[in-house]
Amino acid sequence: MGNPVGWFEIYVHDLPRARAFYEAVLGQPLFPLPQPSDSNPEMLVFQMDNEAYGAAGALVRMPGFEPGGNSVLVYFSCADCATEAGKAVAAGGTIVKPKMSIGAYGHIALVTDTEGNMIGLHSQT
Repeated sequence: MGNPVGWFEIYVHDLPRARAFYEAVLGQPLFPLPQPSDSNPEMLVFQMDNEAYGAAGALVRMPGFEPGGNSVLVYFSCADCATEAGKAVAAGGTIVKPKMSIGAYGHIALVTDTEGNMIGLHSQT
């Protein structure tokens, strides 16, 4: 059995604004995911490496699927979650929970993006 999470989607209203936020915080470009002509979601995918640990995912704008207020929390791996939390604020987000220890598992910080979605940041240091 592989990792329990195989894919994630973060729903947004403003795809260019959300793209700018995630690219600024994570320092990685997002790429358009072509959709069949009869499909209406617009998607920007995070960099994927099928041989690496973790799950891939995308920012999604789709009529009828609202961002914010969801009960799913996606954690992004980073070098120092305090640094990325600061980048989140600079990119228009807010800090919900500053960097805190989770013992032997490292540290986390919680932030909201420009669309009102809360995301987690995880680092070992």
